[in-house]
This record gives sequence, structure tokens and C-alpha cells, in this order.
Amino acid sequence: MTIYTQISRNKIRSFLLIFLFIGILSFVFYLIGKTFGDPTLYFIIGFLFSVVSGIGSYFYSDKLVLFTTGAKPAIKKKYFDFYTVAENISIAVGLPMPKLYVVDDSSPNAFATGRNPNHAVVAATTGLLEKLDRAELEGVIAHEFAHVKNYDILLSSVVAVLVGTIVFAVDWVMRSWWWGGFRDEDRRGINPILLIFLVATLIIAPIAATLIQLAVSRKRELLADATGALVTRNPDALADALYKISADPRPLQRASGSTAHLFIVNPFKKKAVSAWFVSLFSTHPPIEERIRVLREM
Repeated sequence: MTIYTQISRNKIRSFLLIFLFIGILSFVFYLIGKTFGDPTLYFIIGFLFSVVSGIGSYFYSDKLVLFTTGAKPAIKKKYFDFYTVAENISIAVGLPMPKLYVVDDSSPNAFATGRNPNHAVVAATTGLLEKLDRAELEGVIAHEFAHVKNYDILLSSVVAVLVGTIVFAVDWVMRSWWWGGFRDEDRRGINPILLIFLVATLIIAPIAATLIQLAVSRKRELLADATGALVTRNPDALADALYKISADPRPLQRASGSTAHLFIVNPFKKKAVSAWFVSLFSTHPPIEERIRVLREM
């Protein structure tokens, strides 16, 4: 598979995920209406809400991600190495210089977002910029540029917004129902089987959203690692950076379940007892595997 095939597939997957999201959310709202007596109205509400969110995720996903993570524009004078490394990598890979942002967090990590190379953003935490040396920083930035070049950022950013929207919508419905948003007279005469199906759907919908996240293939991280190593000609530096990032015990404070897949390393620090179970739903390959592949290059 060529790089152009990968780019084409990422574009197609992004739009397919938007349509899938519209279908899932519309169905959830339709089922609510079917249970409580007005399926057409609820379907229209769910459809319009999902369409607006889907279109918004394409055009404004980068801004939402930056807002969620608390990222601020990087000042060149203050983060000189960050800027010069990004400028050098952009020339090496033949891409426009992206906007650079910094997340004020002591946990080392980085991510890229945006819908295409002309609207790309690369962000790093203050912990990453302080902890890595220049060669390691080059490896990380080259990795993020690979996501930009492969259009992984479009797919990842769309997923981040859509997953968050589904979780928010389902949570809103559950809370409204739990705290009396539906009157007792509205509940009388409800088909119990349909009610059970609705409850099951509301529970399954966030899980489905998580599975949508997993549609962002783990292979994209391995491909970005390989591209980063190829650009810098220094796979050991990226391997060292990945080790330092993963070995740091501090979790990223502004990370969320909907944005975790954007980061170069999973921003949540897992306890050993739950690491195996959580890894089943991880969007990242095991860090040991990534380091091993880089060491063998």
C-alpha cells in the first residue's frame, strides 16, 4: 500500500465515520421518540443535531480539540527549539509550516490536529519540551508531521469530536430521564420491551463510540513512527523519546477519552492490574512494540 493509498483511505474513512455517526445518533433519538410517543420529532432533532455536529467536526474539530486540551499558541522566542525543529521538519517533508501550540502540562506528550496540511496544528506539552533533547524532539515532531502528511489528522480530529458528541448526547438523555425529565404520565403505557431496548441502546451507544475510535487504526502510529525515523534518519532518538514519554508517571491533566487517540503516547497512566483490559480498547500499539520496531531499523 502506497502513501497515496493511505491518504485516500483516510479521507474516505473520515466521511464514512461522519455518516455512521449521523446514523447512530439519529437512531438513538428515534428510539427515544418511539418509546415516549413522538418518534418523528425526536428523529428530526437527532438528525439535525448529528448533521450540524458532523459538519462542524470537519471544519472546526481542530479548534475544539485545542480548546479541550487547553493548548495556547507557542511563542517563538520562548519555545525556540520547538519552532526551529518544526521549520526544519516541514522543509524536509515538503509540507507547509503548521501552527504550533503548547499545552501547559508537566506530563510529556504531543499531538497533531486539523483537517489537512494547510490547516494543520502540532501541539506539545511543556513537559515534553523540557524533558526531551533536540534529537528526541525532532523524532516526535517528525512523527506528528507524518500524521499531517498521511491525513491521519483529519480522521483523528473528526473522531475526537464525534465520539465526544455521542457520549454527551447519551449522557444528557440518561440524566434527563433519571432526574425526572420525563413525567410519570409520559411513562405510562410504555412497552416494557421497547423500554429495555432503549436502555440497552443508551448503554451500548458510548461503547459503539469507543469502537469508532478504534477505527483509527493502530497501524497509523507504527507508520508515523517509521516515517519520523525515515525523515530524521535517527530511529533511536524517537525510540528514546517514546520511552521517556511512556515512563513518566504523571497523567495528562487535560486529556479525555475522546482525545486520547490523538497523542503520540496514551496520555492516561494505567495501573498494572487494569493495563491488560484497557489495552484491548487502546488506539495505540504497545509502547514496547513501537520501541522494538524502531530499535531494529
